[in-house]
Amino acid sequence: MTIARFTVPAMAVAAAATAAQARDQIQIAGSSTVLPYATIVAEAFGENFDFPTPVVEGGGSGAGRKKLCEGVGEATSDRANSSSRIKQSDIDLCAANGVTGIMEVRIGYDGIVFASDVNGPEFAFTPADWYNALAAEVVKDGALAPNTAKTWAEVNPALPAQEILAFIPGTKHGTREVFDVKVLEAGCKASGAESALIAAKGEEEGRAACLALRTDGASVDIDGDYTETLARLDANEGAIGVFGLSFYQNNTDKLRVATMDGVTPSVEAIASGDYPVSRPLYFYVKTAHLGVIPGLKDYIEFFVSDDMAGPEGPLADYGLVSDPDLAATQEAVAAETPMGPLE
Repeated sequence: MTIARFTVPAMAVAAAATAAQARDQIQIAGSSTVLPYATIVAEAFGENFDFPTPVVEGGGSGAGRKKLCEGVGEATSDRANSSSRIKQSDIDLCAANGVTGIMEVRIGYDGIVFASDVNGPEFAFTPADWYNALAAEVVKDGALAPNTAKTWAEVNPALPAQEILAFIPGTKHGTREVFDVKVLEAGCKASGAESALIAAKGEEEGRAACLALRTDGASVDIDGDYTETLARLDANEGAIGVFGLSFYQNNTDKLRVATMDGVTPSVEAIASGDYPVSRPLYFYVKTAHLGVIPGLKDYIEFFVSDDMAGPEGPLADYGLVSDPDLAATQEAVAAETPMGPLE
């Protein structure tokens, strides 16, 4: 896509790096969902500010946060992109490695969608459909039983009689956490399996069992980004893939999106709260690097500016749902406010 050029006031253009600075390029890694947004901002930043274009890499939300927490200094990452919120285990790892200040920045919202070959049949899913298709154990005739469903029609007669083959995000992806909570856990409860599992295994083990997936090939973890999922669908036209909304919107010539609980995923449906499988997107900044790595704060402020992350900005054009509380985020970034304890 074409990156819009911005007119930046002279006062906003910071001085170049000093000779004593060993690294003058911002280093970012993490979520494949946030990656295109961060790349758009990085390219616009490089065009409009007197700093090198930041280096933006993927690798997954968990991997990005782990990289952020390796320590402090020019040999370590400055920022982690994440499509799920940071975990206490990440914060503990950071603390153990001397990273004691972390800024949490919510950039907006996205949804995860369920899509298949554009020429294939239409699907209208519920979370219970996905649970009953992929779970290791399901309720049959009022009792728990191993899942042997072969087609989606066996799961729900209203669905096409297409073989169950789902390419879902691997466990290192932030998207997987949203899939687990808002699809598998929700479907486990709605199908009645949660109460049956708790009765059979106890509270803690029963709830954990809601996330246990069948191992016969019906569910395949994808550890790469959405382009890998799309490639798998190209090779398996009868499969269903899990994608971010923005990725789907940029591949509508190849993909047919399913409804979830009767709602078609869209920016408007996510902004209104109608689409049930949506999530906030974040990045995390090492506060010790602010004022040390040239341009880091300028880049962060530019990222959450109205020009970039607002409802009329290029990130919205790409599919990001602008955060209604963006002004509060801008104030927190300007003040370099570190995040407090997780709630």
